[in-house]
Amino acid sequence: MPKRRTRASSRETPLLAVDIGNSDSVIGLFQGAKLEGFWRLTSRSQTADEVMLVLDALLRRKHGVPAPGGAVLCSVVPTLSRAWYDALTRITGAPPLEVNAKTASALPIRYRDKLAVGADRIANALAVRALYGTPAIVVDLGTATTFDCVSKAGAYLGGVIAPGIGTSAEELFRRAARLPKVELKRPERALGRTTEESLQAGVIWGAAGQVDAIVRRLALEMQGTPHVIATGGYAPIVAPECETINRVDEGLTLKGMRLLWEAQR
Repeated sequence: MPKRRTRASSRETPLLAVDIGNSDSVIGLFQGAKLEGFWRLTSRSQTADEVMLVLDALLRRKHGVPAPGGAVLCSVVPTLSRAWYDALTRITGAPPLEVNAKTASALPIRYRDKLAVGADRIANALAVRALYGTPAIVVDLGTATTFDCVSKAGAYLGGVIAPGIGTSAEELFRRAARLPKVELKRPERALGRTTEESLQAGVIWGAAGQVDAIVRRLALEMQGTPHVIATGGYAPIVAPECETINRVDEGLTLKGMRLLWEAQR
């Protein structure tokens, strides 16, 4: 891969951060430390030209913002990474910084196989220790629900991977022929009086109970009382129902990517 170009004005020019997940791809536009633009798209196979068209359409909405001076790419879907890598290279004039255990060398990783840690989990750990302090647990509510633990000293310890709320619900709807798909939103009551209410209570409060149970178990194995930060596409509907989550930050992964970019300057 071509060598990434260093720009003296990297702190002043906009930065593109792209987080590619199994269900969603999240795009952030930073001006310095401020997240100026935030977009969530459905992850799908695209050519570099198609990605360019999408990015161009999004960036045109941000009138008066200069062209991005760099980009950071975080991906857990290898088959989608190449098109985004090529598109970001063409837009910024330099290859994007890719998030992984090697580029995040300043983050001590206690996982047995450091290279097996997902890029999004690394970005979350970088963000939570810099922005919220340690010890900490990040609950990322996406296609999977991941729990990432950061020690008081700022090391990534590992965590838990559980089925995500959407993944579990879709599998339930697929396997149970008489159960209809329902909107995943906060139920009015636990004791459902319709099939829709019963499903919503089971999915939403079942997920909230799972989060609380796992966070409490993890906290018992950590030194100190951890901050618990939620992020991910389902965080706005699940986190308010949890007793253990202190704060929701939907841009946490993107912010960790920006911090890694700044550390590389």
